[in-house]
Parts: sequence; C-alpha cells; structure tokens
Amino acid sequence: MQVSVRTSLGVLSAALATVFVALTLAPPGLRAQDEHLEIAKRVLSSVPMFDGHNDLPWAIRNADPPMDVRAYDISKPTQGHTDLARLRAGGVGAQFWSVYVPASVMEEGGGARMQLEQIDIAHQIISDHREDLGLAVTAAEVMGQFHRGKVASMLGIEGGHAIENSLGALRAFYHLGVRYMTLTHSANIDWADSCCEAAEFGGLTAFGEEVVREMNWLGMLVDISHVSPESMHDALDVAEAPVIFSHSSARGVTDHPRNVPDDVLRRLPENGGVVMVTFVESFVNQAVADYSGPPEGRPRATMADVVAHIEHVRAVAGIEHVAIGGDFDGIDRGPVGLADVSTYPALFAELSRRGWTESELRALAADNLLRVMRASEATARRLQAERGPSTATIQGLDGLVP
Repeated sequence: MQVSVRTSLGVLSAALATVFVALTLAPPGLRAQDEHLEIAKRVLSSVPMFDGHNDLPWAIRNADPPMDVRAYDISKPTQGHTDLARLRAGGVGAQFWSVYVPASVMEEGGGARMQLEQIDIAHQIISDHREDLGLAVTAAEVMGQFHRGKVASMLGIEGGHAIENSLGALRAFYHLGVRYMTLTHSANIDWADSCCEAAEFGGLTAFGEEVVREMNWLGMLVDISHVSPESMHDALDVAEAPVIFSHSSARGVTDHPRNVPDDVLRRLPENGGVVMVTFVESFVNQAVADYSGPPEGRPRATMADVVAHIEHVRAVAGIEHVAIGGDFDGIDRGPVGLADVSTYPALFAELSRRGWTESELRALAADNLLRVMRASEATARRLQAERGPSTATIQGLDGLVP
C-alpha cells in the first residue's frame, strides 16, 4: 500500500504533538523522575548499599509455622517487607540482619539459647539462598560478595541482655559472625540505661564501659541505637573505634526517645561514627509520635519525613556520618513511599532531586559504613597486639552477683 508524504507527515506531527502535550502537562517532579531515578540506580549498582537493620529472622521466628526458614521462602513473594526480588529491586547490596531477642528474656531466662537460635535462623537464610546472599564479616568480604553479585549479609545482635553479663559470651557471638551489638533494647539492663525506661545508672556502668572496650578489641561495631543519651555519651567517651546507630533518627526533627540528640550528633565527627536513619513512622513524624488514638486514625509519615532526618543528620554531623537503617520487618508499615525493601531507589532519587551529588549518595549508601568497618577492624588489630581478651566480670567491676 502506498501512503502519501503529506499523510505521513501529518501522522508524525500529530504523534509529536501528543507527546509534547503529555510532557508539558505532567507534574515537574514526574518529568524529572527518570533522570533522578537513573542516577539513583547508577549509584546503587556501583556500591553495596548498606541497610543497618532488617528483622527478617524475627519475622521467620514468629511465622506460621514458626522458625521454618524454608517455609518462609524469600525466593517467592512474602507477607512481610523482604524477599529476594524486592531486595534486588531496592538495590540492597549489604544487609545487617538483626538477630533480635526480647529484653523479657532477662526475667524469663534462656536468653543465650534464644540468641543462638536467632543466629542459626540468619545463617540458614544465607545458606539456603547462597546464590543471592553471602555471609560477610569484614569490609573486604562485603566488597567481595558485592562484586560476585550477592547481597553481603552480616549479623547484628539487638540488645546486650543477650550476652547475660558475660564477655566470654560476647566473644563467642563474634565468632559466630555477629558484627554489631546494640547495647540495650528498650529496657535497662544490668550495665546500661536504655532509651525508654527511667535511668538507673546515669549511662553505662564500669562493666558497661568494659563491654564497649571488648567490642573494640574484637572488631565488633558498638551500636548505640536504643540507649539513653547518657549511655550514648559514655560509649563515645570510651570507644576507640567509630560507633553506629543501626536504626535511629534525629531528635532535632522528631522528639522521640529513640532518636539521637543534636549534642550527640555533634560528637560524631571526632569519633567517626554514623547514624543509620530509620523509617519507623513514630520516629520520623511528630504527629505520629504524639498520636494516642485508635490505630485506624493514626497519621502517616512520608518519604519527605525520612529525607528531613537524613538532611538534619548531614547538617549537624556532616555528610560522612549518615547512612540508612530501615528496620523493615520490625515495623508494621513503612512511611508512604517507603513500603518495603524495594523502595530505596525512590529515596535516593528524591535526594538527587534535592541536589545531592552522586559522590554524596555513594557516601550515604556505602562509603560511610565501609569506612566505619575498616576503622573498627584496624582498631581491633591494634588492640589485640597490645592485650589479650578481657577477664573482667560484672561482679568485679560493679559488685553485681552474676
């Protein structure tokens, strides 16, 4: 069939007009979306984006059937926030899996046993999906797993109650692959005040300070999310390696006891540590934090709230001291726009849209955490050349009968 040149040009002109109208009527943010999303994807493909805290092992422990890693199959869509496809879509390259046990085990007993079970669940997750996940215990291994196309997988204990006042237990957990320990959860323990109970010690006890020293000796990151501001300061006074906040936000933006005060943020440049900004709605949005009504009326936090916390930490502490710790599968829902682990590119695209450079986005995603890990490893090498493992006890330092 022959078509006239005039007809062809008319069809082409109409098509171009349609495209022009669609572009001009689209909101400016949508028109720019592709450019900034491409930047985000490029950044997240170039470095192993760290997430500081994901509670998948706890979700599996409480699933039906409980503690069955293969039944809770992350190679398929899951009921929670995390599976392999969504990790890939989110550009996650390095994940700290939280091996949480509740502080209630201090009264119930069996905390170390439960901790071992949670570590075992995490190792099963990694082993069962070894084509996609790879255990990493050093910064070099993180990069090795990333270059092999795997999500570098690390373990973090959430609460020092799990060591049952034993430095020997702390060292044993390190040898099982644990690379950070949050000093408390949301209850005070025998040697540290938490964020969320009345102070008993005014921070860390003498034994609590020894725990920090021994973590530095091991090369285990000292995580001061969940602790009181006084415990934060005490840890910073003692620590010889950079600390982390594995999943906290900024109290200067949202006044919540789980967030980091500005006077602590101002100390991070000297220490070298990082705040891994979390997505918990009540931590990032004041209206949600203050709400006390029925669940169905609860306000929503948004991605913009999370961005405000990231930029506040950057403004007070510096670009070298901020990272990401979503807390997925430890929360009932993420902020609007950050529903699950697949949504990190949207967050990085939004930061790009706000003027963050690619080098700044790489610092947020990976470079800051890699620096912290390398510094911790170097500190451990130095300290181990100077002394052996600590033989201190809580009875000897604090007078507490174990």
